[in-house]
Amino acid sequence: MTQSTTSSLDLTVSRIIKAPRATVWAAWTTPSQLEQWWVPAPASSRVVDLELIPGGSFVTEISDDGIEFGPHIDGCFLAVDALERLVFTTALVGGWRPATQPFVTASITFADHPEGTEYTALAMHKDAADAAQHQDLGFYDGWGTVTRQLAEFTER
Repeated sequence: MTQSTTSSLDLTVSRIIKAPRATVWAAWTTPSQLEQWWVPAPASSRVVDLELIPGGSFVTEISDDGIEFGPHIDGCFLAVDALERLVFTTALVGGWRPATQPFVTASITFADHPEGTEYTALAMHKDAADAAQHQDLGFYDGWGTVTRQLAEFTER
């Protein structure tokens, strides 16, 4: 897996996933599949809303014990380009409504690769302080872990 920053505002993880692009896309766009890998194990995730259209709601919850769930992502899709790209932000919630605590805009890209799918997750922040905070919170460990879990899920 490659880890890099494209500027002081961006954090990136990428990986070649040895599965067809359609399989990786489905793992991202099917709620029951997304729940299988979306948060670092042993935590679990629940998809509350996954409205795959620009302006559509993207809401997930997280649980450490599988019983009590709390907020994880409350955002809005900005772009949904089938099999190619998903862009979501926490600056907005569904219906283009402003969010109370904006933090990140993420662009997830899927490209054909001779070994399967080139997968890239780019997290963009409004300022260097938010990017540094995200990195300090464990961006590379967290997003790296879920990218590995996505690969394991889709490569089966």
